[in-house]
Amino acid sequence: MARIDTLAIVMLSEGTAGTAAGGTVEQLARAAAAGDSAALERLLAAIQPDVLRVCGRFLPCRQDAEEACQDTLMAVARGIGGFAGRSSLRTWYYRIAANRSRSTYDVLRRRSRELSGATLPEPADPRRTSVVAGTRIDLLEALAAISPLLAEAVTLRDVLEVSYREISESLGIPEGTAKTRVRDGRLRLRELLGGRSFRG
Repeated sequence: MARIDTLAIVMLSEGTAGTAAGGTVEQLARAAAAGDSAALERLLAAIQPDVLRVCGRFLPCRQDAEEACQDTLMAVARGIGGFAGRSSLRTWYYRIAANRSRSTYDVLRRRSRELSGATLPEPADPRRTSVVAGTRIDLLEALAAISPLLAEAVTLRDVLEVSYREISESLGIPEGTAKTRVRDGRLRLRELLGGRSFRG
């Protein structure tokens, strides 16, 4: 799989907290969207630690989280020109990271089945999986089993802690609809997880 290293990105220690070398992440995003490749490299370097943290909330293995992070950064690089600013930059790339993490898990799961001819343990086998990792795997399984509309809304709210207003802006739906999707998603997940809590 292509690595973001090919963009010669150097990680910045301050993450996305406020500014990155060359301006705030929002300024870098505007410049990158206008075609400034140097701004794009600085933007990707600035958000990389945050993206890795988000991916790590889904994927228990660091190597898998790093793969999803690389996929996310590539998607951000490809899509920055189309970033409409309906939601915050952070919400936009969080959404991409959540989707890429879920996709990475699906690929890994498929690959495991192909190699072993067996299914992954459901729920995760506690003898081979930590409680935290098992909970993440169970959550990924449950998210895959519900409507993508509900999965995306509940992921943004409960895993990534995005506000209802930002969810509404990001998805282009009224805030009341965002709240309904989160509520319905929580109910479905609770059923699938046997009443266990799943929030980030």
